[in-house]
Amino acid sequence: MAIINNVNEVLHRIRVKLYPNYLPHVEGAYIARADNEASLSIEEVCAALKNRGGFTGSYDDLVEHVQQFFDETAYQLCDGFAVNTGYFSIHPNVGGTFDKITEGHDGKKHPVTFRFRTRAPLRSLADRIVVDVEGLADVSGYIDEFVDISSGAANDVLTPGGLFSIAGHKIKIAGDDPDVGVYVVSADDPSLRVKASGRLAENTASKLIGVVPALGAGAWKVEIKTQYAGSGNTVLKSPRVIESAFTLTVSEAAF
Repeated sequence: MAIINNVNEVLHRIRVKLYPNYLPHVEGAYIARADNEASLSIEEVCAALKNRGGFTGSYDDLVEHVQQFFDETAYQLCDGFAVNTGYFSIHPNVGGTFDKITEGHDGKKHPVTFRFRTRAPLRSLADRIVVDVEGLADVSGYIDEFVDISSGAANDVLTPGGLFSIAGHKIKIAGDDPDVGVYVVSADDPSLRVKASGRLAENTASKLIGVVPALGAGAWKVEIKTQYAGSGNTVLKSPRVIESAFTLTVSEAAF
């Protein structure tokens, strides 16, 4: 397999696009963002291991065993253990601050999250990755990050009924067209789309905070429809559409 052969050839490629740099105290006119496709499921990674990686065992057994491994990993993490897979490690973390040593745990004040750290074997692979810069991205607006506030995860999962925070560029919801709003769209069936209802707690050109709508299990993308022109109170004649480059997941465990 490519990831374990000790060779000095180029083994992998990542495609990126350039975005204007609005980060304070960071030099340079543009920053690169991976032009990633949909995230791979356990089934898809196992299929790649079977078809490309040379795995000779049963595909169904492989999927089941990998799923069992991650289920047990989650169980151990919830018991306070960090898990080191060799390529990355996951660490449970309690956020917030305590005012006194006798203060008990408050789930809202001291949220439990999980932190991801890359390990040396994965970091060393970066030397063998070619980055293809595919020019300037569409800067009429883009979604940079979706944070599922309930879990603390970024660009990863959705928790129906929980709060979300979206960071991006020119994403303010504006205009009186009935289609204007934040949507969650099925990655498998784009005709299945659910609009986030209720008033947004924050609605600016760079940040939106609202409530994740009720969703079924599966893979979803975020879509913003807005008539915001980019400055002032000027609105466009019709909504423009901004879609996330990443895919989010709602698992059965959310129900």
